[in-house]
Amino acid sequence: MLEKLSSGLRSCIERLTRTTLVDKEVVDEMLRDIQRTLLSGDVDVKLVFELCEKIRKRAFEQIPKGLTRKEHVIKILYEEITNIMGKEPEIGMPKRILLVGLFGSGKTTVAAKLARFYQKKGLKPLLVCCDTFRPAAYEQLEQLAKKINVPFYGDEKIKEPHKIINQCNLKNYDIVIVDSSGRDALNNDMIKEIKDISNALNPDEKILVIPADIGQAASQQARAFQDALNITGVIVTKLDATAKGGGALTACAASGATVKFIGTGEKLGDLEVYDPKRFVSRLMGFGDLESLLEKAKEVVKPDIAEKIIGEKFDMNDFCEQIESMQKVGTMDKILDMMGLSGAKIPKDVLGVQEEKMKKWKHIVNSMTKQERSEPDIINASRIARIARGSGSSEADVRELVASYKKVRKMIRMLKPGKFRGLKLGMKGFEKLLKNFRM
Repeated sequence: MLEKLSSGLRSCIERLTRTTLVDKEVVDEMLRDIQRTLLSGDVDVKLVFELCEKIRKRAFEQIPKGLTRKEHVIKILYEEITNIMGKEPEIGMPKRILLVGLFGSGKTTVAAKLARFYQKKGLKPLLVCCDTFRPAAYEQLEQLAKKINVPFYGDEKIKEPHKIINQCNLKNYDIVIVDSSGRDALNNDMIKEIKDISNALNPDEKILVIPADIGQAASQQARAFQDALNITGVIVTKLDATAKGGGALTACAASGATVKFIGTGEKLGDLEVYDPKRFVSRLMGFGDLESLLEKAKEVVKPDIAEKIIGEKFDMNDFCEQIESMQKVGTMDKILDMMGLSGAKIPKDVLGVQEEKMKKWKHIVNSMTKQERSEPDIINASRIARIARGSGSSEADVRELVASYKKVRKMIRMLKPGKFRGLKLGMKGFEKLLKNFRM
């Protein structure tokens, strides 16, 4: 996510940490690097220079107890960048949400992502298509709704969107998410149409969907929608696919609009609550363990933990954890959230891991019930049979069994009472990751 901006900020911090003495010259050099990094991320020039001036003034103020000058400057850098990224939103549990935005913003996909977000919280969402302008909008939202098993309503015969709301039964759902029509620009027809839908729906939230690739233009768009439709928040999409994401986020903040969610990928689970502190922490390489743990809670089954503690962790459980890991995110995303994106693991290795996870699932499915529950019985002849059944090589099967045994051994080593005093640290974690490369 925002790889160029992130790598630039991390490089600045790394150079600062390698410096013996932090003086005015070092700070000025760091600020020049920060300027180049933020400007390349399409952040407004005036905002960049104001930010750097604030950092320069604060860098040599009295150092708080317990911090070195170096740590103090890094803390200031984190705080000031967080300030320009906006404020933490109040998400709550709105009952009715109206999505608005121009063509190409990704409203329809965001509608499904929002439904999935609230569905995972145990709520019952309804997706409503009020986009009567764009061809195939009805079919797209209907297909997305089926994919996540969420109720859908729309009527292709009705051309006045607010009438769709009037004939839709909204009472049996916890959350109603309405997708409205877009246009090439915010014109009078669009404003009237959305106001009519809003009057019929009476939404708790009117959220503007903006693609990150418009960069600084997000400010102008947010202000225009705010003035015309009184929006309550913004969702920024496509952050994973553009270098202009920093510009879009800071522009929204400068306009006074509150960014509530960000789209971080193409999958329907790739929608995150926007927390500027966590976001900047990840950009700067400090990780976001809270988000990682939240994602893990959604997919990891509690009975697995009981099996681990009871030393009954078999190949079935190993396979389930492989699937769970895929649902949490790709390996590079997980490392990024852990603050380990700087670990020296080549991108091609991460890609290989993803492919092997898929292959391993086929291998496990080709094992007998006894082999899955008692992997130690898997010998040469069984390996040959499993390889044939899964369309894999014997070397692939041996690698899976060996990796399972490594994980089982590590789990037993890290059981309560067996790891007191263990201090892993960054180097230790890198070493651990090397041991488990697939």
